[in-house]
Amino acid sequence: MDVAESLIAKGVGGWTILRLMMTLVPQALGITLPMSLLIGLLIAFGRLSGDREAVAIQACGISPRRLLRPVLLMAGITAVITNYVLVSALPDANQTFREITYSVIASRTQDEVKPRVFYEDFPNIILYIRDASVDGQVWQDVFLADTRNPERPEIFVASQGRMLLNKDRRQVSIMLTSGTRHEVAPDTPEDYEIHEFERMVMALDPETVFPEIGPERGYPEMTISELKVESERLRDTGESPHRPIMEIHKKFSIPFACFVFAFIGLGLGLSHRKDGKLASFVLAIGVIFSYYVVMYIAEALAKGGQVSPHLAMWLPNVLLGVPGVLLLYGRQTSIERLGSLRLALFLKRILVSCVRPFLKLRGKRAIHAPRTFEFFTFKLNLLDRYITRQYLRVVGLSFFGLIGIFYIATFIDLSDKLFKGQTSGGALIEYFWFATPQYVYYVLPISVLIATLVTIGLLTKSSELTVMKACGISTYRTAAPLIFCGVIGSGLLFGIGETILGSANQRAEAIRHVIRGGSPQTFDVLNRKWFVAPDGSIYHYAYLDPDLEEIHGLSKYEFGSQQWALAKRTFINRASFKGDWEGTSIWVRQFDNSLNLMPYTTTEQGSLSLEPPEFFVTEQPDAERMSYRELERYIAELRTSGFNVVQLTVDMQRKLSFPFVTVVMTLIAVPFGVLGGKRGAMYGVGVGLILAIVYWVAISIFGAVGSAGLLTPVLAAWAPNILFCAGAGYLLLSVRT
Repeated sequence: MDVAESLIAKGVGGWTILRLMMTLVPQALGITLPMSLLIGLLIAFGRLSGDREAVAIQACGISPRRLLRPVLLMAGITAVITNYVLVSALPDANQTFREITYSVIASRTQDEVKPRVFYEDFPNIILYIRDASVDGQVWQDVFLADTRNPERPEIFVASQGRMLLNKDRRQVSIMLTSGTRHEVAPDTPEDYEIHEFERMVMALDPETVFPEIGPERGYPEMTISELKVESERLRDTGESPHRPIMEIHKKFSIPFACFVFAFIGLGLGLSHRKDGKLASFVLAIGVIFSYYVVMYIAEALAKGGQVSPHLAMWLPNVLLGVPGVLLLYGRQTSIERLGSLRLALFLKRILVSCVRPFLKLRGKRAIHAPRTFEFFTFKLNLLDRYITRQYLRVVGLSFFGLIGIFYIATFIDLSDKLFKGQTSGGALIEYFWFATPQYVYYVLPISVLIATLVTIGLLTKSSELTVMKACGISTYRTAAPLIFCGVIGSGLLFGIGETILGSANQRAEAIRHVIRGGSPQTFDVLNRKWFVAPDGSIYHYAYLDPDLEEIHGLSKYEFGSQQWALAKRTFINRASFKGDWEGTSIWVRQFDNSLNLMPYTTTEQGSLSLEPPEFFVTEQPDAERMSYRELERYIAELRTSGFNVVQLTVDMQRKLSFPFVTVVMTLIAVPFGVLGGKRGAMYGVGVGLILAIVYWVAISIFGAVGSAGLLTPVLAAWAPNILFCAGAGYLLLSVRT
């Protein structure tokens, strides 16, 4: 969805985006086919156990060894399909995805240059534009700093510009029109050169645009023979061939996991418990996570040189397969001990256990019907507490389960750095601490949705909802406490977004950057180096010491008020703040309207007119790290200056619309829970995940369309809520209340 949202905003057609999504299906199948086998086995045998059919099977003397035949047959079929996907379908599909993405993004790289944001993806080139055309093709008021020659950097100031790309010839260049070029060494201000041009083309390194998204095959896109060749090449060059070796073994170890899951599924599923399908589903998810956690940890250990790459991908099969075989052997032994029991005794117990609840229920209905009516008529507060208690229990389970998924996935992603000794456990814990608010922001709406679906579904399946209707309590009244909890959830989301979310995200990204091997200075604001003042001036510095409040190598570029041209340039070797700014080794160069050089002035020491110290250590405005009020004020300032604020306005409206997602999800979940309640809690979980995915897709699509200027920002941000509320209203009016 991240790729799709950016492509939609750039005007890429729906057919191209659909093709991209289809090419990702084999990648998903390589993981989900073994998972589906295990979930299917556990749910199937879980139902047998819940309905006591497993007891009858065991009483008849049918051993797990006999049941293993069809299970192994299904495992074999799944393994063959999975192996075909990983060996043949996945490389071709991934390669198609890379080629399409390469073609699209390479032709639209210039759209990545955003107004009022310094673009630094080109090495030693700093690009800043004040505005751009609607399609992003033409830049307005361009500032470009070329530091490829550090001894004599060049500054370009042009009224217009654009990027020129030729993806077939792999050529990248920037064309500027109606501008000037300023060239000077900071230590020789008298040797200042200025050139006026009508049109100038600057060639850039094409490797900065094409390689990372290029169509060349990566390891997942290579065939087995290509991986073997790559492994030999790495050995010959003295590099570690662990990555291609693990990729080869992964193509066979994951399909073999189907047989491991077969033993585990039969061993865990064939029991005497009465938990049913939902417990089996939860158990299957736990086993699957255990498998993939072990696999990624083993991969990280192999990258760190602590495990052989030939063994790493097989460790999960060994560590889970041995317990699975032992568990199945234990089931077989227990069956042999129970073989002497008579089938009639088991059938009698099953018959009695099935008939007795109906007899009791019939008697209770005949005797206690008036009391039931009285209970639901006069004890509505108790009913609210009953529903809320069930709802909060499911919310808690969903919330902590989904949070756990985030933690596990993040640990898997960063564990290789831990095992290589490039980071510490304390750094990971600190990252988890600051990343938790964002996880909560994502997880809470889905938890509310699943909890509403499961709560209403359970009330429907147990016929409690029917009894409530018979007592005159409508579905709307029953759902009132759930809607109230949804409103509380919306307030919690808005509060998180307006208080701790921005600063926590900033800190988490800084820690992640360091864990990934980056320098703290390259991410932190202390090395931002390029920024724009409120009056439009551009600052650049070499080094900033916030403790001493000193700036070294500071340059200030001031522009004319009538036209976009450099009016004044100041260089300060060192500036220190002691109540006021004072500088040493200062030189100032001014320019008149005809761009003629004016006499420059030099000062060894003097006072300066600069922004306050806190300005230099304040992060550049970012919608993700600002509250609604802060973003509103920032947009107002930009709008008065004539800047395009469509994207920021969409982001601002999202800060208001997204917190309402918990109310929206509750409203849409109530009728879905009533309609599908008899199918059980697991059905509610599945429907909840599908609805959540559809909602996120709608947010991405409408956000991208709004950013492209095809919808008003308010409508783009609120359209998903409006559509889902309309659907919820229709369904609520359709179900029997």
